[in-house]
Amino acid sequence: MTDRLTVRWPDPLPFVGRDGRPIRLLAVSDEPDPTLESTITRERIGAVDLIIGAGDLEPDYLSFVADAFHAPLRYIRGNHDVGPAWSDTRRALLPEPMPDGRVVEELGLRLVGFSGSPIYNKRGMQVSALGMWARVIGSWSAASRARPVLLVTHAPPRDVNDDEDLPHRGFTAFRWLADRLGPPLWLHGHTALVRRGMDDRCAHYKGTLFYNCTGGTLIELLPPDADG
Repeated sequence: MTDRLTVRWPDPLPFVGRDGRPIRLLAVSDEPDPTLESTITRERIGAVDLIIGAGDLEPDYLSFVADAFHAPLRYIRGNHDVGPAWSDTRRALLPEPMPDGRVVEELGLRLVGFSGSPIYNKRGMQVSALGMWARVIGSWSAASRARPVLLVTHAPPRDVNDDEDLPHRGFTAFRWLADRLGPPLWLHGHTALVRRGMDDRCAHYKGTLFYNCTGGTLIELLPPDADG
């Protein structure tokens, strides 16, 4: 079942020329959403402006979702996004992932992404704490000038929507970045909802909504002057 989320976006510029219409994002991560395979379901969801991938989904699936909704795709890679599924041939189905820490613009929105998870068994796309600190600090200057930004990561920050077991802990560097950027919305995956509960997707921290987009979520960004 595709979840739904509505967020008021503080920057009016992406909404210029949209006549008050929201920006509609479809965020996917970790587990394919079987309802998206239905033409009827996709018609009920309606037009989507951008697909966002938060990791641990194979190129074939990301390509299918982007093609099914005729929407551009921006994504980062999760710790399991390695191996034969990510061969050069299969990756040719997709655009390149968002470079770690670089500001990417789409639909007038400014996105910043980071791939990978903390190291727990040294297999897959795992990043040391020191390595992620270097990436985060390297991104800080450009990201701060681009605010507000939408953050897309595979793992969440440490102690914010993460889990206590070693494989699913978050990055302390991400919490440092959240403190300084104050992004309105931070999308991630990695922490399985089967343990947390399907209703336990959200965490709020210092004005940022952290949202676990495992499966599929339709997100509507509203202009800052929208009613309600």
